[in-house]
Amino acid sequence: MRTKVAVAVGFSIAAVAVAAVIAGWWVLSGNMNAAYYTQVDNARTEELESRGGVIDPTGGMSLLYRLPAYDEQGNQQEVSFGTERQLREGAYLKLEVEPIRGVVGWEEVSFDELPQEAQAHLDGPVRP
Repeated sequence: MRTKVAVAVGFSIAAVAVAAVIAGWWVLSGNMNAAYYTQVDNARTEELESRGGVIDPTGGMSLLYRLPAYDEQGNQQEVSFGTERQLREGAYLKLEVEPIRGVVGWEEVSFDELPQEAQAHLDGPVRP
């Protein structure tokens, strides 16, 4: 009887471990990426100092942006990401955001490429 219980407990622990590994792989492989949209505001940057060889979580970037960003439903989240240079003031960005790693990529897009719910929260383009 004890052997059957031990085997059942062992299989349960193994199943939970396999599920945890699969879930971790799923999250870290980018399958849970989300797109967020923001507008560059250079007043919301912070200059970063080099850590002189110590592990640097910002990847050696010299500027840190902290901006409000919006998903396709208009839900807001503050995002932080580093850049090597100052970005174009007022530019619209599509951010690729992963749950644990944060912003892993971005590209400049036009206002018309933004989802309507995100457009509602950002300043429209200045028309001549």
